[in-house]
Amino acid sequence: MLTSKQRAYLRGLANGIETILYIGKGEITENIIKQADDALTARELIKGKTLENSSYSPRESAEIIAEGTSSEVVQVIGSKFVLYRQNPDEPVITLPKAKSK
Repeated sequence: MLTSKQRAYLRGLANGIETILYIGKGEITENIIKQADDALTARELIKGKTLENSSYSPRESAEIIAEGTSSEVVQVIGSKFVLYRQNPDEPVITLPKAKSK
């Protein structure tokens, strides 16, 4: 689970990346989940977009893909969404530490 500070850090990083995942009028298939999974393994942070002709809302798309890839939804703004999953073998992004109570 991401803290608000970590989420804010990831949102800042997401500003500079390009959208690589597009959800169109078809269903969210295993192929789309696999594409997102591969991208998350390589990059840890990906940006997706739900097109206007999709039967899914951007929030629904993000949550379905996040569930299928064991990732977390960082943000959903307009038609775009950002997903994050840390690579356990070769981490690329170092998150700010969560405060301990």
